[in-house]
Amino acid sequence: MSTKSTSKGSQPISSFLLRKPKVRLISLLTLPMTWIVGVYIVSLFLLLITAFWNVDPFTSRVRPGFTLENFIMIFTVPAYIATSIRTLFIALSVTAICVLLAVPLGIYMAKIANPRLRNFLAVAITLPLWAGYLVKIIAMRLVFTEEGFFNWFMAPFGIRGPGFSIPIVILTLTYLWFPYMALPVYTAIRQIPPNLFDASSDMGAKGFTTVYRVVIPLIVPAIIAGSVFTFSLSLGDYLAARFTGGATQMIGSIIAANINLNPPVAAAYSMIPIAFVVIYLMVARRTGSLERM
Repeated sequence: MSTKSTSKGSQPISSFLLRKPKVRLISLLTLPMTWIVGVYIVSLFLLLITAFWNVDPFTSRVRPGFTLENFIMIFTVPAYIATSIRTLFIALSVTAICVLLAVPLGIYMAKIANPRLRNFLAVAITLPLWAGYLVKIIAMRLVFTEEGFFNWFMAPFGIRGPGFSIPIVILTLTYLWFPYMALPVYTAIRQIPPNLFDASSDMGAKGFTTVYRVVIPLIVPAIIAGSVFTFSLSLGDYLAARFTGGATQMIGSIIAANINLNPPVAAAYSMIPIAFVVIYLMVARRTGSLERM
């Protein structure tokens, strides 16, 4: 009897949800929307409000108020401007290198490699994701330190590494975020019908022409999807610059340095990478790639 009463008691709820699709949709979206709006968006809004506050020069305490001095500072101080340009250059370089590596690798894995080699390459691509973020950065630091593996290996050829500098930061970030580009590109290339390659070959197109005129246009949405990760994650990173960049500073480096000394300046400077990402998404949207994702 208890089983029957339980089933009868549960029928009205299921029947009600079945008759009310809008209520069912709201019940499904309540928790994720609470997280997105209540935590993520509200946090960004509070960060923006903090950017207009100031620090008391006598007590060093943050005082609520409204001032544009923090934004004027980040757009007029040469060090802040140079760091913003440097960070943008690094993020774009990382994204470009990831694309240049992911496209030929994806073509080889999807259309040429045998299943065993394809599985091995898939594991090799995702292998960096298995290790911790800080562990991977320390590994790159150990490789390119003055007495590290790179200098030891290249010493017989009279070649030495560039030391901790911007190129090593770009290489480190490429190593960190490459899987986010390689996996969507590989998946997109795998879905391209083989007869398109055959048709391109029958029409006399060489390998590079086929890649440029057939493959690239079809995988642009996948490239855009991967670039959103590589670009935004590189913009917000600062540990790579700290451990493998030597004196190189990125936007995150200045934010981390000011988070305790001058939180309003840190909050104002945090708007720069957000603005870069928004502009990047707007440019990508104008290409029509986001609609095809």
